[in-house]
Amino acid sequence: MTLTTPTNLLESDFYFFQDQLSDRENQSIYEIRSFFETEVRPIANEYWARAEMPHHLVPGIAKLGVFGPEWEESRQFENSAVYRGWSGMEMARIDSSLTTFSGVQGGLAMGALGVGGSAEQRAYWLPKMATGEVMGAFGLTEPLSGSDTARGMNTVAVRTGNTWVLNGGKRWIGNATFADVVIIWARDTADDKVKGFIVRSDSPGFTATKIEDKQSLRIVQNADITLTNVEVREEDRLQNINSFRDLAVVLRLTRAGVAWQAVGNSIGAYEAAVAYSKERLQFGKPIGSYQLVQDLLARSLGNITASIAMCMQVSRLLDEGRQTDAQSALAKAFVTSRARETVALCREALGGNGIVLENGVAKPFADAEAIYTFEGTRQMNTLIVGKAITGLSAFV
Repeated sequence: MTLTTPTNLLESDFYFFQDQLSDRENQSIYEIRSFFETEVRPIANEYWARAEMPHHLVPGIAKLGVFGPEWEESRQFENSAVYRGWSGMEMARIDSSLTTFSGVQGGLAMGALGVGGSAEQRAYWLPKMATGEVMGAFGLTEPLSGSDTARGMNTVAVRTGNTWVLNGGKRWIGNATFADVVIIWARDTADDKVKGFIVRSDSPGFTATKIEDKQSLRIVQNADITLTNVEVREEDRLQNINSFRDLAVVLRLTRAGVAWQAVGNSIGAYEAAVAYSKERLQFGKPIGSYQLVQDLLARSLGNITASIAMCMQVSRLLDEGRQTDAQSALAKAFVTSRARETVALCREALGGNGIVLENGVAKPFADAEAIYTFEGTRQMNTLIVGKAITGLSAFV
């Protein structure tokens, strides 16, 4: 089956949104597209099927400048939020797992340091993480606490002098099996406030165990983390994080990125379905010549186009310093819902062949389920939006 090759034209960008990027940003986008087409696409299915991370690709991905470009210390910070979103979309078009890997490294882990770290912490860690010299993870979700993390966090931190002692557990922590440092969020027993800690993965009492048998984003190495009397120095506490409200700033920055990822995942399925429809013969003609198949493709393209438009605007608002929690939450909830629908339409277009990895739809079809759920479920994000609409909180 013939798939799209790297060109300056992304055919699924039906309304030419990419024209709004600068020439320099577009050049970077083409480099990302070319790398993912030539280096990632040929091996993505193999690594996804084996649930393994292609670590040999990390240096090449780092050279693309996708780790933490919003932070000056990364030396990639000149690009806009629109560019950063588009770059994530381009990566997800080929493989959403590596987009998630990049989002954990450059968005969540580096974002926590960028938002919450002192000048010294930022200067030390961000350049090393931008080049991939140091791998990071973000330890927020817990075995018994997901949507209610703000109130239900069970991981605790106790301070004695200049040392904090952490105890608890985390779950679904991407990159944790190979990260050098993990940003661990814990509740300070003294003031009951959430604080962030830079925890080295070789610390005594820290263990990360890979979660097996996932059926979505299988390349992502998610782990259960156990913290047993893990000692952290005060200088490794994020100095500008003093409550969950401070942590929420990081999530607002990354939530819109997940929406962009969902668009890219949809585009991957859509492009595969278009290519298949031109080559698959039934009743003596390509199935793309039949009205019902064209309807599936047109509905998919409509979802993609509307989603790009929403993502473009929410990223512009971020560039202008006007993006709110509710705006990023609406983008995440709406776009991931449309993505879930789109990959199902594309799988339908392929019939039974849609469940085979080599035909290009099965992987984004499965990956859409995880993207739909993480960074806040649709329901939790709609409650954030609902509060903004009515002024009334529906949270329990």
